[in-house]
Amino acid sequence: MSTTFPYDTRLNILHAPLELIDEKALADAAEHPWYNQTLCKVNESVVRLGVVQGEYHWHKHDADDEFFYVVEGRLLVDLEDRTVELMPRQGLVIPRGVVHRTRALERTVMLMVENAGIVPTGN
Repeated sequence: MSTTFPYDTRLNILHAPLELIDEKALADAAEHPWYNQTLCKVNESVVRLGVVQGEYHWHKHDADDEFFYVVEGRLLVDLEDRTVELMPRQGLVIPRGVVHRTRALERTVMLMVENAGIVPTGN
């Protein structure tokens, strides 16, 4: 059975190598409250842009780590035993198998680096 999530997740790779990526223009154009666009591929990983407000669901990735880096706003990363607050220019790696969710009380722009084959909504 497939679950539908209320996110605008775009897994297509938007930019090829040597193409300029204008993160600010893309973020400014995002209209959905939980927008995620794959920007480019680097080796076997992808860099994604997230423009978010609200909360994501609890989930985990059994085989993949993920990295969150805040560009603007504030991102809360809830773990089972604590919450980590990320401010602009701060990042955090969530190791594979760790149950987590992200929340943004205000519009937040972030970059994510993860394995190209990851399922963003989790296992």
